[in-house]
Amino acid sequence: MPMPIDSYKDLVVWQQAMDLAVAAYGLTRNWPKDELYGLTAQVRRAASSVPANIAEGYGRENRGSYQQFLRIAQGSLKELETHLLIAQRVGIVPTEATAELMADSESVGKLLRLLIRKLADE
Repeated sequence: MPMPIDSYKDLVVWQQAMDLAVAAYGLTRNWPKDELYGLTAQVRRAASSVPANIAEGYGRENRGSYQQFLRIAQGSLKELETHLLIAQRVGIVPTEATAELMADSESVGKLLRLLIRKLADE
C-alpha cells in the first residue's frame, strides 16, 4: 500500500532530487577556486533548482502550475548534466567522478516524467 502524500517532502522524486543536490555540492567542494563563480556556482544552482521547483509546484495547488514547475525542474536537470559534461571536457573533473551524479540525474528525470504524465491523466 503506497504511503499517503501529505507534503512535497513525501514525494520520492523530491527526496532523490535533494540527494542529487547534496551530492553536487559534495562533488564541487574541491573544484578550483577560480571556478567558484563559474561552473561550481552553475552546478550548485542547477542542482538545487530541481527539488526547489518540485516543492514550489506542489505548493501552487494548481495542476497546471504544478506540471509547469515539474517541467522547469526537468530543464534544470538537463542544465546540471550539461555543466557536469563541460566540467569534464575542460578537465575540472574526471568522467568517473560524475558517473553517479549523471545516473542519479537520469533517475530523477524518469520520476519527473512519470509524475507529469500521472498529473496529465488525472
